[in-house]
Amino acid sequence: MTGGSGVVVIDNGGGLLKAGFGGDKDPIAVVPNCIAKSPGTSASSKKWLVADQLQAQDVDVTGMTLRRPIDRGYLINTEVQREVWERVLRGLLQVDPTNSSLLLVEPQFNPPGLQHATDELVFEEFGFSSLYVADAPSLVHLYEASRQPSLFRAQCSLVVDCGFSFTHASPVLQNFTLNYAVRRMDLGGKALTNYLKELVSYRSLNVMDETLLIDDAKEKLCFVSLDVPRDLRLARLSFKDNPFRCSYILPDGITSKKGCVKDLDEAHRYYSLPVDGELDQKDGDSDTNKFEDKKKPELSQNEFALTNERFLVPEMLFHPIDLGMNQAGLAECIVRAVQACHPFIQPVLYESIILTGGSTLFPRFAERLQRELRPIVPEDYHVKIIPQENPILGVWRGGSILASSPDFASMCVTKSEYEEMGSARCRRRFFH
Repeated sequence: MTGGSGVVVIDNGGGLLKAGFGGDKDPIAVVPNCIAKSPGTSASSKKWLVADQLQAQDVDVTGMTLRRPIDRGYLINTEVQREVWERVLRGLLQVDPTNSSLLLVEPQFNPPGLQHATDELVFEEFGFSSLYVADAPSLVHLYEASRQPSLFRAQCSLVVDCGFSFTHASPVLQNFTLNYAVRRMDLGGKALTNYLKELVSYRSLNVMDETLLIDDAKEKLCFVSLDVPRDLRLARLSFKDNPFRCSYILPDGITSKKGCVKDLDEAHRYYSLPVDGELDQKDGDSDTNKFEDKKKPELSQNEFALTNERFLVPEMLFHPIDLGMNQAGLAECIVRAVQACHPFIQPVLYESIILTGGSTLFPRFAERLQRELRPIVPEDYHVKIIPQENPILGVWRGGSILASSPDFASMCVTKSEYEEMGSARCRRRFFH
């Protein structure tokens, strides 16, 4: 055990699980929160791989069957979760839960039935000595306030968490999330990955079973467009003139077992495009026949090309209505969350919008959000967006700070209190 506090901090995300000790700067384990099995009938393919075993270099992730403990943001399979925690706690952290406290990050608005199942897992299955349950927005605010004096003085912020299952806009005041003002979009990293799978399967190769590979392609190749109509026209240009075209190589199981980008320089060509302005002469309409006449570049059997998919996938977060989803975009979601708060704190919330979650790592995400927000925010309000240094670890780092505070032990529910009063009464201590 490396943490001096004796507190295990777990950010139990739907995609990634982050675990470590309170007081440490970074978690010890950042692993997939799932178990997986390879296709086939051999003895090795029948074995379920757990958490970090999926990240091993010699593991072929092609066509893997995944089982996740968390679905649509909530813990619904405690059996799988127990396997993942067992691997992380005893294998990676090498900690004895019976001698440790646990700070667990739980999804917002978790139903009582699922809270009870979580408490059973913590106290009865693993035997932790005490438990504190926190929500992600308050921990993100705590971490950023410890780094930025302006946030510490203001005591409030708006945390935009683009996670695996959901996207939340959550106002935080004095380290407490204002639950009545939280607004949610039913879109997250999982939906973006599924959309990219559908696009690639329709246009190129059938990759509907390649969740891990397409997730990797999404993270490495997708970006946020600052001018969608212009980029759509550019994406229709011929092969050499198309700044978005790039290839992703699938593993062949022999020479390589992980997917990779074929040419990184080719993938980053779009950085050279002007941020504003129209195309000079190469308009998509005039060049429609240009690329049709040319011979298309041949692709090998184990690679596929991406063009406009690279920016259409993240576009879901800003304009889900374009894809037939009856939901507000991210900018409107933020405005609705702010408007649900007291008028006195609304200007301060607009000045301290914190971005966290893996989907905020798309290039140009913050700049696009700023452009979307400015026309719908009152002119006399200043809009300031604060991207986190590491959006994936921001929640865990906030938990690490809280777990190392002198008052943490008094905030927890002990195992004896749980056994005496039950889950429902103990949970009242965590209500804000």
